[in-house]
Amino acid sequence: MASRSQRRIITVFGASGFIGRHLVRRLAKNGWTVRAACRDPEKAHYLRTMGDVGQVIPWGADVRDPKSVRVALEGAEAAVNLVGILYESGSSTFQAIHADAAKLIAETAAQLGITRFVQMSALGAGKNAAAEYARTKAMGEDAVKAALPSARIVRPSVVFGPEDNFFNTFAGICRISPFLPVFGAPTFPDVSIGGGKAFAIDFLGNGGPKFQPVYVGDVADAIVTCLDDDTTAGNTYELAGPSVYSFADLMRLVLKTTSRKRLLVPAPFWVLELKAFFLEKLPKPLLTTDQVKLMQTDNVASGTLPGLADLGVTATPAEAVLPTYLRRYRTPLAQARTTG
Repeated sequence: MASRSQRRIITVFGASGFIGRHLVRRLAKNGWTVRAACRDPEKAHYLRTMGDVGQVIPWGADVRDPKSVRVALEGAEAAVNLVGILYESGSSTFQAIHADAAKLIAETAAQLGITRFVQMSALGAGKNAAAEYARTKAMGEDAVKAALPSARIVRPSVVFGPEDNFFNTFAGICRISPFLPVFGAPTFPDVSIGGGKAFAIDFLGNGGPKFQPVYVGDVADAIVTCLDDDTTAGNTYELAGPSVYSFADLMRLVLKTTSRKRLLVPAPFWVLELKAFFLEKLPKPLLTTDQVKLMQTDNVASGTLPGLADLGVTATPAEAVLPTYLRRYRTPLAQARTTG
């Protein structure tokens, strides 16, 4: 590890979040002095233990305030913007956070001579996407590239890991519910009749939208490589796991990992839209209409852009990691068998 006098300074916006904590740990290990910039630095104090004394510094910053952003970036050699939201709340809109804030951070970095810059986007980002989440992510990419042509863009699929919201949520549901939903399943089942007059009913169809979940550690490793490797400058990377799953496949994976048996029931998009119309009015909505629109496009790598392998990262299978943190959702009997 580099000595304190040799350490370079990096500012990580959104450092206290899910991906941020894994990235900060790796940056500190690589010798960076990390300014863990977030709206509430009190919530980032746990990051201090990820480095030597004074190496990781919780830093209050409002990504919508030019002065605050500038102070957070002054003296830094590199910057990473991980800030993003899954739903809008008050002034925290997709436009304000994904597009305007990304533009402000990148332009300020350019003014200060910072060229090592990584922007966190999302797989499926596109100007013509149905979901505003994906459209504003694309706007943020464009704004960053305009200000800093050397910026690296990373587009992860659904990110999994110990603190994730996806697998933990559905594993929690299967604890108390006799069924799990399959988002995007067909409204009407497919009935087929065989030659012997036997018939079969398929309620799940193709299993709903496709995903290519990527491990949070792999995402953090990819960002570190982007910062260290000059050949990554100006590139956009699609960060996806080694396997493609339908939504139904992911629910089966949750059940297998938690050793539970639950009925998979279809949840067509029109039903989800109806539920989301009401749920999105909650302070912390479980589902929004924009999220339903987002799911109607498969969340998988296009194959036309470089990915983890191009950054020297071997994609980690979900099956290798999920048991390490979904074990707590198993039945007491299944847990006893595992430890016995």
